Amino acid sequence: MSDIQGRVAFVTGGASGLGLSMARTFLSRGASVMLADRDAEGLARAVEALSKDSNAVSSVVCDVADAGALEEAAQKTGDHFGKVHIVANNAGVGLGGQPGEIPLQDWRWIVDINLMGVVHGVELFTPLIQSHGEGGHFINTASMAGHVAPGGMGPYNATKYAVVGYSESLKAELMPHKIGVSVLCPGWVRTQIHTTGFGRPSNTVSLEEAQQDPQFQEMDAVIKGGLDPDKVSDWVAECVEANRLYIFTHEIMKIGIDMKYAQIQADYEAIIEDGRFND
Repeated sequence: MSDIQGRVAFVTGGASGLGLSMARTFLSRGASVMLADRDAEGLARAVEALSKDSNAVSSVVCDVADAGALEEAAQKTGDHFGKVHIVANNAGVGLGGQPGEIPLQDWRWIVDINLMGVVHGVELFTPLIQSHGEGGHFINTASMAGHVAPGGMGPYNATKYAVVGYSESLKAELMPHKIGVSVLCPGWVRTQIHTTGFGRPSNTVSLEEAQQDPQFQEMDAVIKGGLDPDKVSDWVAECVEANRLYIFTHEIMKIGIDMKYAQIQADYEAIIEDGRFND
């Protein structure tokens, strides 16, 4: 997509964080925006703030884990703006833990939001984008954890790896339809991602209680030292217009990518040297 101006964007997780910043950036570049989030109060505040500078913004309350709710949101977007070009599948949550200690209901919770939320967005909006023939673009929010997996974050890493792989497939599949795909892979950004785990089904600890925990305080400090989401969103818009597949944000984290692929290369060299698979 060479130009965002005049397009219509649908943004999930739009009440705060990167979703809200992406909406702000798209509006500043001349697009219309439908914000989607399950947080009705936060959504109302976001629309009020954005409406001070633009009347091209609206909102719909929905949970991306609920395909029916997202289908209704897609319909409302089309009814309100006439068409949709850009879909930012951005809503997501965090979850960590050690193997054997993570309840399966929590696994299903994060998969339903982080992975199936993206799948729902792609499956429901692809026909709408194809219908007007003007092309479009999907932005699927993953993470650097979708390329380099830190310990203690298995569920989060698994869903983000899945989003990266899914986006790579979509790039080839949607290209003939003039629909681009980008996968956003940020490092630390100043959002509330570290508090989302308190919404998991098995949680019994309040945010207020957790804030007294030194581990939480340490993570909170790391997040607060992260990138400004508006800075990330400006780069996202540039990458969409340049039709980039991977959107990275932290130059220093390339070290992890290099180390990973050095290990892959070394393990491939091992089978070459062994010779038994060289038929």
